[in-house]
Amino acid sequence: MTKILLLGGTGKTARRIAPRLRAAGAAVRTAARSGADVHFDWDDVSTHDPALADVHALYLVPPALRLDAAPAVKAFLDRAQGAGVSHVTFLSARGVELAPEEMMLRAIEKDLEGRSDLTYSILRPGWFMQDFDEYFFQPAIAADGLLIAPTGDGAEAFVHADDIADVATATLLDPAGHHRGEYALTGPGALTFAQVAEKISVAAGKPVAHVDPPVADWIESAIAGGIPADYGQILGWLFDAIRASTNAASTDDVERVTGHAPRSFDDYLADPATVSAWIAPSAVGAA
Repeated sequence: MTKILLLGGTGKTARRIAPRLRAAGAAVRTAARSGADVHFDWDDVSTHDPALADVHALYLVPPALRLDAAPAVKAFLDRAQGAGVSHVTFLSARGVELAPEEMMLRAIEKDLEGRSDLTYSILRPGWFMQDFDEYFFQPAIAADGLLIAPTGDGAEAFVHADDIADVATATLLDPAGHHRGEYALTGPGALTFAQVAEKISVAAGKPVAHVDPPVADWIESAIAGGIPADYGQILGWLFDAIRASTNAASTDDVERVTGHAPRSFDDYLADPATVSAWIAPSAVGAA
């Protein structure tokens, strides 16, 4: 039986992919620094071979909060191919195909494209809906009723992590059918951050307001909170893209791959566990 390795095993996407694969009868191994089936650390190569043992397909999530990881990912992919991995599904980001080739995510995409002995699929999701309840927007919403993001009136076609998981699962179960598949994953429509704040306010039963600080101020605050300076700058560029509504258009890629329409923001808000994150503080997670 093909064994599938999920990197970022405790993150927003992999922890949703694992039960889907297991329900389909696949053998799955999750990998992360803690809380997964096996210990995995990008900076400790001694953890790589045990994670790759008997693995034939890989869900690749690059190191978080780093911009210099392309060489490490290349070395890992070399090791993975040597261990028998024949397919990679890569979690990239929307619009990366237009980025310079030296940009980390684009460099990884180009690396995969050049590996003739691998099948691969590239997932390019927009901003996750779960960024509001499982990531850095959540604490200020829960504590102060503030959605702090320098996005102006720009809109984004937010995507549900369950839809990303559904698409990833399809590619991992049918690698040949999704070889060279490049999927831009979105929700069914775009929202501004002010509209998001209004929807969260109604769902949570408390006032939530969008605060739109200058991008430079947001970056400075994020760096002070522990985000690496280079990554803070990248987030600033991503916010600039939202301000310009660069990724406001929806795609049909979720439906083409899965056969079902993408989940809406209202679907996201219908989950009581989601809403509870804005009433009492909860842990945040990675992709």
